[in-house]
Amino acid sequence: MLKIGEISPDFSGLTTNGEIISLKQFKGKKVVIYFYPKDSTPGCTAQACNLRDNYQILIKKGYVVIGISADDQKSHQRFTEKYELPFPLIADTDKEIIMKFGVWGKKKFMGKEYNGIIRTTFIISEDGIIENIITKVDTKDHTSQII
Repeated sequence: MLKIGEISPDFSGLTTNGEIISLKQFKGKKVVIYFYPKDSTPGCTAQACNLRDNYQILIKKGYVVIGISADDQKSHQRFTEKYELPFPLIADTDKEIIMKFGVWGKKKFMGKEYNGIIRTTFIISEDGIIENIITKVDTKDHTSQII
């Protein structure tokens, strides 16, 4: 996994609305990149809705919010429409961005081990430096952790 103080890897990806965005286009802005396991699951929904409900606060503090998971664009589109998410979600189906950020690894659920996305949020400075990494994400109050 990456470390605080390192330069964030650049990436580009396909968003919910079919647009390709990259980190470099947000130079000069603080960027919140949150990696989450799966659209429409309880924890991921709570996290997305908390960010949605506090989106204007994040915008006023100068943040751009981007969600990334391995779900496809159609899944992201349904998730975005159902919960009226105001920020882009990137469909990283080939896990290229997920691997660059080192958030793919072993997980346990109900006694079973499997590989998946480790819920992690990166705060990137205006200069592209990783300012903070949140690994113990409080899905119901994530905005407070970011601010």
